[in-house]
Amino acid sequence: ELSFDLACSDGLEPDPESGRCPDNGATVDLSNCEISTNSGATEIKGRWRDEDFDPTQRAFYYIRVLENPSCRWSTWDAIREDRPLFEDVTPVIQERAWSSPIWYKPGTN
Repeated sequence: ELSFDLACSDGLEPDPESGRCPDNGATVDLSNCEISTNSGATEIKGRWRDEDFDPTQRAFYYIRVLENPSCRWSTWDAIREDRPLFEDVTPVIQERAWSSPIWYKPGTN
């Protein structure tokens, strides 16, 4: 399996060597879980072509999206209850979303 970063937010481009989008600098204030509002995108568009496509080989394709960081539920609880954050749990997470796969089977598409 291979993965490709196709489009990055904030006008950023995938790194030519790693092929990955750079960090867009989105942050979370751990005192109140407020997220940065100057990073990210409400919509990202892109176009990609599989240059290695082999019509004789099975394949599948899908889209993944990585959201900006947000507070983990335990961080929200700690703030609400005025308690310290757990030391062994990361206070923020990055949610992910993905599309339904597109399956290619030779001779049927």
